[in-house]
Amino acid sequence: MRNFEYYNPVKIVFGKGTIGELSGLISKDKKILLAYGGGSIKKNGVYDQVIDALKGYSVVEFAGIGPNPQYDTCMRAVKVVKDEKIDFILSVGGGSVLDAVKFIAAATMFEGPEPWDILTKSAEIKSAVPLGCVLTLPATGSEMNTNAVISRKETGEKLAFSSQQVYPVFSILDPETTYSLPVKQVTNGVVDAYVHVMEQYMTYDVNSPVQDRFAEGLLKTLIEEGQKVMQEPQNYEVRANIMWAATMALNGLIGQGVEQDWATHMIGHELTALYNIDHARTLAIVMPAVWKHQRESKGAKLAQYARRVWDVQTSDEDEAVDAAIQKTIDFFRSLDVPTTLGDVDLTPADCAKAVEQLRERGAKLGERGVISAKEVEEIFVLAA
Repeated sequence: MRNFEYYNPVKIVFGKGTIGELSGLISKDKKILLAYGGGSIKKNGVYDQVIDALKGYSVVEFAGIGPNPQYDTCMRAVKVVKDEKIDFILSVGGGSVLDAVKFIAAATMFEGPEPWDILTKSAEIKSAVPLGCVLTLPATGSEMNTNAVISRKETGEKLAFSSQQVYPVFSILDPETTYSLPVKQVTNGVVDAYVHVMEQYMTYDVNSPVQDRFAEGLLKTLIEEGQKVMQEPQNYEVRANIMWAATMALNGLIGQGVEQDWATHMIGHELTALYNIDHARTLAIVMPAVWKHQRESKGAKLAQYARRVWDVQTSDEDEAVDAAIQKTIDFFRSLDVPTTLGDVDLTPADCAKAVEQLRERGAKLGERGVISAKEVEEIFVLAA
């Protein structure tokens, strides 16, 4: 196991009716920016619960943060934060809203000339406006980590940043807020969380059995609960297990002391930016192809995964690897999620722009840094 330091200060408030605890989590003297998306929280009762809990506070609202949050939207919110002298930003929604809020919090205090440098140049974030979260869509793990991803339509880019300055002060996770989600969003969330685990697990062995077994437990939970949620969408326990698994998938714990991949995410981001394909669906398309391409280097871990997660009973390594890839594809398909470029009406040739953008950035992806633009082109062929 590699050396590591682990720190996570986020207070998690989990369970039914916990939105009502907001008033005990934010000081009454704070002026709050309430940030949310397209208005679904006004249809499912979450907005009313939040407003009721914030009675007596000074609240300014900022709506319209969409999936794959856009830089220009975030910068409009930055202006509101500055003009209104906001002290605290509250994200109410899924990971996209929270990612936007993290960037808004950082960009407001950014000392450089261009906040986009946070994403393109890894510019230092020295401070950020404090923020909190009411989560309504389990998927990204953003509620308990330092990460965020922002898109910029005019450049066709979708880029990530990470900073301990944007850890949420708290995150409220009430599984009942997820009941009204469309099935597509629920299954996307399961896939997103699954791939988050895989990016930290499916590399090579560094003798980290604690992290491996923890990751495998999360994978088995997501497989079991992902199947159940399609049949029992109003089952509280199923919703709760998915919500907590998605948080644990990317709160940093299983990634400590191990090698991490993230090639699937970096390639998938290009497809989302160029073709507006749901993030999770790009992951389901790309990840099996990455495994096929990197079969030799990932073989031992793929075989372990097949045996421990899918209970594949074979001593033949090649058979185990084949089963690992196919069973993962079958699982994604059981959730009605595409697993090939053809499923979303694309061909490898359509992905030439994605390859070129990664080439321009000098991409060296994967846990060994051996996936460059040339290899990405080959991966797209395998994903056809």
